[in-house]
Amino acid sequence: MNFKALIILAISFLVFSCTTKEPVPMDLSENHVIPRPVSLEAAGSSFEITAKTKIILNKNDSTLQWLGNYLTDMINSPTGYKLKTMVTEDTPKKGYIHLVLSESTDLVAEGYQLDITPESITLKAKDHAGLFYGIQTLRQLLNSDIELNEQQAGPWLIASGTIEDYPEYGYRGAMLDVARHFFEPEEVKLLIDYLAMFKMNRLHLHLSDDQGWRIEIKSWPRLTEHGGSTEVGGGPGGFYTQETYAEIVKYAEERFITIVPEIDIPGHTNAALASYAELNCNNKATELYTGTDVGFSTLCTDKEVTYKFIDDVFRELAALTPGEYIHIGGDESHVTPLEDYIPFINRAQKIVESHGKKVIGWDEIAHADMLPNTVVQWWAKAENARRGIEKGAKVLISPAHKAYLDMQYDSTTQFGLHWAAYIEVDSGYIWDPTTIASGIDRDDIIGIEAPLWSETIADIDEAEYLIFPRLPGYAEIAWTPSELREWDNYKNRLGKQQTRFNKMGINYYESELVPWQPEKVESTELKN
Repeated sequence: MNFKALIILAISFLVFSCTTKEPVPMDLSENHVIPRPVSLEAAGSSFEITAKTKIILNKNDSTLQWLGNYLTDMINSPTGYKLKTMVTEDTPKKGYIHLVLSESTDLVAEGYQLDITPESITLKAKDHAGLFYGIQTLRQLLNSDIELNEQQAGPWLIASGTIEDYPEYGYRGAMLDVARHFFEPEEVKLLIDYLAMFKMNRLHLHLSDDQGWRIEIKSWPRLTEHGGSTEVGGGPGGFYTQETYAEIVKYAEERFITIVPEIDIPGHTNAALASYAELNCNNKATELYTGTDVGFSTLCTDKEVTYKFIDDVFRELAALTPGEYIHIGGDESHVTPLEDYIPFINRAQKIVESHGKKVIGWDEIAHADMLPNTVVQWWAKAENARRGIEKGAKVLISPAHKAYLDMQYDSTTQFGLHWAAYIEVDSGYIWDPTTIASGIDRDDIIGIEAPLWSETIADIDEAEYLIFPRLPGYAEIAWTPSELREWDNYKNRLGKQQTRFNKMGINYYESELVPWQPEKVESTELKN
């Protein structure tokens, strides 16, 4: 080789070595992912998403394609990249994110395995839901600019290592009361997005109460025409047409969240009683109600028209709802004598079952007989939950003094009530479903739900103040094994969510118990 060729080779080597990036050192164990993953091993390096990164799918599957598009949309908006998905069995040597739908016996339902190296990311799951939850973990491992819709500078680094993760409970939910105050469809969808971010998979919609009826029932049109025309405080109310409800259901389903609709009976029914006189024992329609008292209303339980009414309602609702459950309420029916309440609940369960659905009801329904698949939602009395278990029911854990999102944080905070308790962020996190009450064991529990009643809140901005920052804690209780949950660890991860919450525009309560801290963003460097 002549001297000139040697000079050219040396210059080429210097240019290459001065412009080639080495992976940025990062520690995956310093992540602030919520819920906390079951198993995590850090490797000390990082993977960088660039404009050349490829999103690869291992199968030509419509839902897998949707997941790939969801991931590319998440990345493209803040980066300005134009990443696309591709289906191939031939993966490149480096620079790709691989979504793998696997039949491996090492994977469990809704779980995922995430392998991150400087060359690639492989996300593997046995079902689509697991892949979706793995994407949510990737989302939280990226810096919070990933939440923005305008192009940001980056860099887009993800710490390297391995995560193996799966949920503790199959039912991980929240409830939104749209009856006391009506929430617009876009507000409900925003809540769905929040639940999805933290791997929750149920949204219970409280669709009827004394103050409003919120779901169109075509065979009983005055329920929404009249019963849906107001709300607490006398506002205009509102309702979801069946088409709008179906859109909400589909939006949730795409994010692996199941809608659980509730029609509260036989109490909390004034909106229905005001709409149809024949549902009252005296055949006189009541006046619309805009206050916040409870326990004063009841359907007439000894009239056949009442059972035709609930049969029609549950028939139409079941046809609109692909999920397995319909919630029948059953709480605080103080003016329904127990000797009337029990046969009513027994018959209501059979009506729901006749339309192919399983029943959930508030814990008072345990006074009645329990069908084999009925679920008792413990909110008030553990003795009712135990009574339901003795009759063969399972339990959904929602103790008001720990899990109610509408409880104030303390006596000074805006919005909410405190009849059950003041629930600061630590109190909402430091409890376990299996030990909170005797006689309710792990095998009895299907999961947990955090209800948000809306007497004091009128829109999603006000709701966010009560939802955040408690919702991530409830998500972690439902997802992460109890032996991995510890307040000091959790509060530090929660505090590191501050920048993300701010960029998402969330109206959260800045609890003094949480060490809030701005996010630190790693930078890339040229290394020789």
